[in-house]
Amino acid sequence: MHIIKLSATPSTNDYLKQLYTKQVVANFTIVVASNQSKGKGQMGTSWESESGKNLTFSILLKDLIVDVKQLFTLNILVSLALVEVLESYKIPNLTVKWPNDIMSGNLKLGGILIENSIKSDGEVISIVGIGLNINQLYFEKAPNATSLHLISGKSFNLDELLLDFCTSIKQNLTMLEKDSEKIWVNYHQKLFKKVIPMVFEDVHGNKFMGIIQKVSYDGLLHILLEDDSIAKFEVKEIKMLY
Repeated sequence: MHIIKLSATPSTNDYLKQLYTKQVVANFTIVVASNQSKGKGQMGTSWESESGKNLTFSILLKDLIVDVKQLFTLNILVSLALVEVLESYKIPNLTVKWPNDIMSGNLKLGGILIENSIKSDGEVISIVGIGLNINQLYFEKAPNATSLHLISGKSFNLDELLLDFCTSIKQNLTMLEKDSEKIWVNYHQKLFKKVIPMVFEDVHGNKFMGIIQKVSYDGLLHILLEDDSIAKFEVKEIKMLY
């Protein structure tokens, strides 16, 4: 692994993308920043992170995906690799909130943003952006957030955790070709609020009851409605009220 450490950058994803356009960048190059001022979440949402307290990093992956149908599988593989490490640190009640928020109970520990580009020869370049709350104690703009320190009462070494997370991701990437079905089984076992009746809200502000059934290979969330029909939703088309 080649790790580039930055004191500050607007976005590790953007930094890595710009670096890739200017020079040859080795596969699995990692960019990590102590302070990321404009971190991004799904669909352009912002990511709050106190300088020097958390992990904000991005990984370049290339020559890995040969079928665009694997794009969401990569998404869940990364989330499961993070959960695997967190479980080794005895963090309780870990789940993955669709599509890829890392949860402890009902509180958010971290999130993932994967940006893909497909070249003219069919090669897929993926920038895997990860934000994890580690030692931060106060969250002004994210009342549903938590951190490893808040959960455990302990401070954590960011460099050691970074190595643990990246090693887990790299090891788990071998499953993308060999055993993608197992990845999906594991993801559904860890899926936040699966088969639990709950309230959802659509983009128009309409609230409705539903039960999460599964996530399909194209990343759509399948919800059983009160009339026994199944509705499918893309990211940001609905939100969970819990």
